[in-house]
Amino acid sequence: MQFLHTMLRVGNLQRSIDFYTQVLGMQLLRTSENPQYQYSLAFLGFGGGNPAQAELELTYNWGTDHYDLGTAYGHIALGVPDAYAACEKIRAAGGQITREPGPVKGGSTVIAFVTDPDGYKIELIQTNATAGADPLRNAD
Repeated sequence: MQFLHTMLRVGNLQRSIDFYTQVLGMQLLRTSENPQYQYSLAFLGFGGGNPAQAELELTYNWGTDHYDLGTAYGHIALGVPDAYAACEKIRAAGGQITREPGPVKGGSTVIAFVTDPDGYKIELIQTNATAGADPLRNAD
């Protein structure tokens, strides 16, 4: 088995594509339209379509401009080499930091949180395992 993607329903597809590409530095990999069932899809990721990388699927159901997030959803997590620098890039690109970088409660791992335009939370986890693979590299 392989982890392929996570799907989020969004209220404005272009606004969400702009956030994930311009603020978080993802690449738009492909889009599709389904007029019969009135929805549009956009797939984004950091791996440039590399099948080993999981993707983010944004689904826009035509005519629906917002969703209730519910209480079961938690967050998407992204590994970054430097959470402080990543937050500065995100802030400079117009992103909203909802938890400033710092150690997780009861631990030493540095984390931060950002919120996308639809209110979804994205956790940034500072990790040496991602050194040289900064997912926010295109957010300058």
